[in-house]
Amino acid sequence: MVLPVVVYGDPVLRKVGAEIDKNYEGLEQLIADMFETMYSANGVGIAAPQIGKAIRLFVIDATPFAERDEDDEEESEFSEKELEQLKNFKKVFINAQIIGEDGKEWKFNEGCLSIPKLREDVMRKPKIKIKYFDQNFEKHTEEYDGIIARVIQHEYDHIQGVLFTDRISPVRRSMISGKLTDISKGKTNPDYKIKVYKAKTK
Repeated sequence: MVLPVVVYGDPVLRKVGAEIDKNYEGLEQLIADMFETMYSANGVGIAAPQIGKAIRLFVIDATPFAERDEDDEEESEFSEKELEQLKNFKKVFINAQIIGEDGKEWKFNEGCLSIPKLREDVMRKPKIKIKYFDQNFEKHTEEYDGIIARVIQHEYDHIQGVLFTDRISPVRRSMISGKLTDISKGKTNPDYKIKVYKAKTK
């Protein structure tokens, strides 16, 4: 089932996700719905807070990165090694914890399904070490670098209550504040379903 994507302004995007266990109700269906929602919005990752659930769960399928790169006639921005990684990277991360980041920060233009039609250059460390459980609740500790690390860092931020706009300069944030306000009011028209937060009135 394709679910609406929660957009900027909803408090759920600012909550630190709660850990879950293998008995979490409807987990298998939730994971399937998250992948379906992500694909319908042409995303490469989506986290549970983005569909309204403040839990430590996110999914990634980086294949579209590789496909877009292959369709682009210009020189590839990824190495052959990175392209191979992207083609085969589809994972579920449950209760993830980034336990290390290393290297000189590098810039990449990021976007987010919860902040439609807005992209900014974001600085991140190129290498990470992460521990997590997969959908079968098998535990993993793995290291990633380059674009894969960045996609993971972006989705991991979501389960920490952080958005990519928090990682840009105050000046840039000020410059796009009007656009963010418009998004929070639903004044945006992406080609996927969204859910705009409406505060409850007494």
